[in-house]
Amino acid sequence: MYFNEFKTRVMATFRLDLHSYKEGQLKRRLDSYIIKLKLQNYEELYNKLTKEKDCYENFLDYLTINVSEFFRDQQRFAYLKEKYLPELFKGRHQVKIWSAACSNGSEPYSIAIILEELGLSSKASIHATDIDKTILNKAMEARYGRDSLKNVSEERIKRFFTKQVNLYLLNEAVKKKVLFRYHNLLNNDYQKGYDLISCRNVTIYFTREAQDEIYKKFNLSLNPGGVLFIGGSEVLFNCRELGFERLSPCFYRKLSRLG
Repeated sequence: MYFNEFKTRVMATFRLDLHSYKEGQLKRRLDSYIIKLKLQNYEELYNKLTKEKDCYENFLDYLTINVSEFFRDQQRFAYLKEKYLPELFKGRHQVKIWSAACSNGSEPYSIAIILEELGLSSKASIHATDIDKTILNKAMEARYGRDSLKNVSEERIKRFFTKQVNLYLLNEAVKKKVLFRYHNLLNNDYQKGYDLISCRNVTIYFTREAQDEIYKKFNLSLNPGGVLFIGGSEVLFNCRELGFERLSPCFYRKLSRLG
């Protein structure tokens, strides 16, 4: 079984669109995973995925590179707190937020912490989604090692976390603000009515075509004037064609009309 046939069969069996991942990066990770499992080729990997119950979830966990931490890129989260969130709440009774590809939950929980600090928590709802069900379960537990909190001030740690041996437990008041669910950015439908969508350091793994499709869907999911928050290594070069205007690094606002 060749590389392309493996991708096609995975799509047919699991609805996982590996064709939308950048080919070079994906092939390196798959080849590394085959070696890690002491397999010989793509056919043996496919057979293992289809026959062993936990293998597919472990495969997804490996493939999706779950690296995340609270307030990753502190300056951008400061802009979010000082400028963009207050602007979004002007004239709105409720603000709806989506953290897409949320990994271990540190990103949506960071937003929830900011809302608590601004006194706006009761006026917001936060949805968080990921393709990896294993990491979603960990996100819902909201237990983190010290490395995940390296960008969190001591003041915030004292206010929002409880230390338990070597772990830090997020306080229930913040934890309950985030609703987690499964979602595949490449295949599933996108809900609408969001005022802020945060999707950071994820689309860099996808082809340009897949990136554009995702951003167009994000645009349709946003309310007029809604904001898209992306990662520091990501840029929407054709942002106006995708329905956005650039506000500042990492932040884009939905245009009233495309072009």
